[in-house]
Amino acid sequence: MTRFQRLAAATVATVFLLVTLGVAVRATDSGLACPHWPGCFAGQFLPSLNADYHVWLEWLHRTVAAIIGFETLGLAFLAFRDHRRTRSILWPSLFAVVLVGFQAWLGQETVRLGNTGASVTAHLATAMALVGLLVYLLVRGSYPEELPRRGASQRFTLVAAFGAVSTFVLLLFGANVTALDAALVFPDWPLMNGGILPLGADTPAAAAGLFAAHALHRYVAAAVFVILVLVAIAGHRWLARESRLRRVADGIVLAYLVQVVVGGLQVLTRLEPWTRTLHVALGAVIWASAAALVVAAYYEARVAATAGLTAQKGRAPGGDDADASLDPEPQTHTAGDSVRAYIALMKPRIIEVLLVTTVPAMVLATREVPGLPVLDWFRLTAWTLICGTLAAGSANAINQVLERDIDQLMARTRRRPLPASAVTPEHAVVFGIALGVISVGLMAWAVNLVAAFLTLLAIGFYVVVYTMLLKRSTPQNIVIGGAAGALPPVIGWAAVTGSVGIPAILLFLIVFYWTPPHFWALALRIRKDYAAAGVPMLPVVKGIAETSRQIGLYTALLVALTLVFAVVAGMGPLYLVAAIVLGGLFLWRAYVLWRQGTAPEASTAQAVRLYRYSITYLTLLFVAVAIDSLIF
Repeated sequence: MTRFQRLAAATVATVFLLVTLGVAVRATDSGLACPHWPGCFAGQFLPSLNADYHVWLEWLHRTVAAIIGFETLGLAFLAFRDHRRTRSILWPSLFAVVLVGFQAWLGQETVRLGNTGASVTAHLATAMALVGLLVYLLVRGSYPEELPRRGASQRFTLVAAFGAVSTFVLLLFGANVTALDAALVFPDWPLMNGGILPLGADTPAAAAGLFAAHALHRYVAAAVFVILVLVAIAGHRWLARESRLRRVADGIVLAYLVQVVVGGLQVLTRLEPWTRTLHVALGAVIWASAAALVVAAYYEARVAATAGLTAQKGRAPGGDDADASLDPEPQTHTAGDSVRAYIALMKPRIIEVLLVTTVPAMVLATREVPGLPVLDWFRLTAWTLICGTLAAGSANAINQVLERDIDQLMARTRRRPLPASAVTPEHAVVFGIALGVISVGLMAWAVNLVAAFLTLLAIGFYVVVYTMLLKRSTPQNIVIGGAAGALPPVIGWAAVTGSVGIPAILLFLIVFYWTPPHFWALALRIRKDYAAAGVPMLPVVKGIAETSRQIGLYTALLVALTLVFAVVAGMGPLYLVAAIVLGGLFLWRAYVLWRQGTAPEASTAQAVRLYRYSITYLTLLFVAVAIDSLIF
C-alpha cells in the first residue's frame, strides 16, 4: 500500500469510530453534556477526571472529529504531492477537507440548537457522505493512475450504484424516524400494531405523521433489501466466478439481514443504547461497502481493458457488453461541443413531456394540504422540477450508454453523442450516475424523502428493468417499462403531501396506459430501424395490423381511466369535458389507424399523426387537471 492508501484506510476507520460514538452520544443523551464548543466548558478543553461519563463521551466524540480533520488535511497534502496529475484523486481529496469543515460547523450548530431532530439528521447525512467520499478515495487509490479511455462493460457498475444510493436514502429515512422520535410508535415488530398497515380508523390525528414516518422506514427497508438481492444476482450473472466483487455483493446482503434483526431488536428492547449504536454502525458499514462496490466495479472494468481480461461471465444481453474495440475512437471537441453533447445525453425533449405531468399533479395535491402558502408551493414546485429534470437526464444518459450499439445501427439515433464519439462511454456513465445522485440528494434535502425515494425508483426502473432486462427481450418492453415514465405525477403528489394518494395512483395509471399507444405509434414509423437493430418492438414481432389493434385497445383503456379519475378525484366539469373530447379524438385516430390495415405507407402516415396527437393529448389533459383543480 502507498502512504496515501494507508492514510485513507486510517481515515475511513476513524470516521467509522466517529459515527459509532455519535450514535452512542445520541442514545445516552450526552449531546449537551458539553455546553460549549469546541471545548466542553468555557476556558476548559479537557474535562475533569471525575466528570460524568456523558461529558467524557461527548468530549471523545469531538476529539475524534478533530483527528479526522487533521487526517483529511494529510490526505489532501499527499494527493497534491503524489497524485496531483490524477484529478480523480486530487479534487475529491480537497473536497473531503471542505466536507469535514462543513461537518464541524454542523456539529457546532447541533449543540447551539439543542440537538434538534433536523440538525441531528443533517449531521448524520453529512457524516455518511464523508464516509462515501473517503471510501471512494481508498478504493480509487488501489488502481493505476493512468487508465484506458475505454474499458469493459459498466452494466454491473450501474446496478451497484442503484443499490448504493438506495442504502443511503434508507439511512435518511431512519434518521427521520429518530428526528421525529417515532422509533417506538409501534410496540411490535415486524408487524405494526398487529398489522402491515400503520393507520387505522381509530388512529389519533396527532400520531398519524409519526405512524407514517415509522412505517415508511420499514417499507423502504423491504424495498432496499429486494434491490440489494438483485445487485447480488446481477453480480453472479455478469461477473466472473472468482470476482471479489461478487463476494462483496453477497456480503452486503448478509449484513443487511443482520441489520434487519438489529432493527427489530431496537423496538423489542425499547431502544436499548447498544441496539441503536449497532444499528447505525451496521448501516454505515453496509453503505460504505455498497459505495466501495460501485467504485471497484467501475475501475475493474477500466483496468480489464488494459489487462486484456473481461469482467463479464459470458455476454450479458445488451450492447454495453460489446467489445470495446467496436466503440469509435474519441474525437477532439471544443468546450461548447462537449457541453452540447452532455445536454444531448439528457434528451431534453423527452424531459419536457415528463415534467408536463408533474406540475398538474402538484396543483391537484394542494387540495390535500389546505392552507399551503403560495411561496412554499412555488418553492416545492421549482425544486421538484429541477430534481425531476436531473433524474430524467440521468436515466436518459445511462440509457444511451447501454444502447450505443443499436444507436449506431438506427438512422434516427446514430447522431447521438456516443455513436458520434462526442462523449466516451466511461464519461457518460459517470455523468449519468452523478446526475442521479444529485437529483435524489437534492430531492431529499429540498422536498422530502418520499419524493426522493420515488425519484430513485424511477431512475432504477428505467435503467435496470426497461433498458437492461426488457427492451431487447420482449415485445411488451414498453408496456412494463412505461412505469418509469408514469412516476412523475406520483412524485409531484408526494412532493406536496409527503405521501401517495389514490388520485396520484390513477394519474400514474393514466400515463402508464398512454405510453404504449404513444410509443407504438412511433415504433410503426421507424419499425425498419428497430428490425435492423434487432430490437423486438411490437411492430417488428407482430406486424402492423396487430400493433394497430393493440393501440386501439390501450387507447380505450386509457380513456376509460380518465373518466374513472374524474369521479375518484372529484374533478369538475372542465376536466370532464376535456377528458371526453380529447379521449374521443384519440379513439378516432386509433380507429383510423386500425382501418388502414397493413398498407405500410398509409399506416405510417396515420401513425405519425397519432404519435403527434398523443403528445398534445397528454399535455392538454394534464393542463385541464391543473385548471380544474384551481377553479372547482
